[in-house]
Amino acid sequence: MNRLLLGAAAGAAMLISAQAVAEDRLSAVHAFPTSLIYTQSFLSFVDKLNERGEGVIQIDVRGGPEVIGLGQQPEAVRNGVVDMAYTAASFYAGTVPERDAMVASNTNAVYARANGGIDLMNQIHQEKMGVYYLGWFDSGVSYNLYTVDEPVLDETGRLDMAGKKLRSNPVYDAFFKDYLEAQPISLPTTDVFSALERGVVNATGWTQIGLNDLKWDQFLNYRIEPSFFSTDMGAIVNLESWNALSDEAKRILQEVAIEHERESAEQFAAVATEQLEALDAAGMTVVTLEGEAGAEFSEAAREATWNRMRTRMEEHPTGLANYETLIEKFNDL
Repeated sequence: MNRLLLGAAAGAAMLISAQAVAEDRLSAVHAFPTSLIYTQSFLSFVDKLNERGEGVIQIDVRGGPEVIGLGQQPEAVRNGVVDMAYTAASFYAGTVPERDAMVASNTNAVYARANGGIDLMNQIHQEKMGVYYLGWFDSGVSYNLYTVDEPVLDETGRLDMAGKKLRSNPVYDAFFKDYLEAQPISLPTTDVFSALERGVVNATGWTQIGLNDLKWDQFLNYRIEPSFFSTDMGAIVNLESWNALSDEAKRILQEVAIEHERESAEQFAAVATEQLEALDAAGMTVVTLEGEAGAEFSEAAREATWNRMRTRMEEHPTGLANYETLIEKFNDL
């Protein structure tokens, strides 16, 4: 009897020990090819998490758009096909229109995290999409318009985009249509190189980082200032997958994500300066909209995006709840 009791106790102890060291694992995909600096940033986050979370939580990266198309990744997370995606919030704007607060932001994740903006964005993601918004990565990087041919300015110094075949995506559409009165051609990032090469488009918006990684600088010769918008790249996690994590796994995952928010914002600010200088040194010409024309250009980008956010929020049952709060928490006004 004693032997049986001892054996049962030993078995129970082994079972408890195995449960105690059970390691949570999350599968993940990323929106862009591995060669792009944004993806490299996410992969560095994964490396940090896997090192810090050894024995507690690990992330298994399945790949990028070659595994799940970048436009389908958010829905794949929502449905639990994959646990996590590093993606642009613009790819699910119809579900979470509040994401425009990040697009029109004049600051970064450090500011928005400190004043509760990202916590509010996380709450909205959970309520409207069933995902946990883990972090706003690589924030604070602005966009510019880039053109193959010399930009045309009218007699007031404002940009005239008539006749330009302007590549677009959901990030830019409101601004390009409402203010520039352009006819955007929607193309995924992976198709832009060939579109520039074949003359399908002769202008595009893009961030101040990564143009040379994509090799678009082979065709684009002009950059228009001032810059506008902010990147809205971040990590979302299936809510059921998040809730199933141990408390320790949640703590580690969130801590590393917040650290990466800060580190990536600081790193990318420096990289943006370096890459713009490199493009200029390689022969890119900067065309600056001066005075009122420049101020109007910047204001139009913000207003078009805020108006889009308002219109889409009004279509949801919760209406304009948090509209003003989001603008406040994502802008240093």
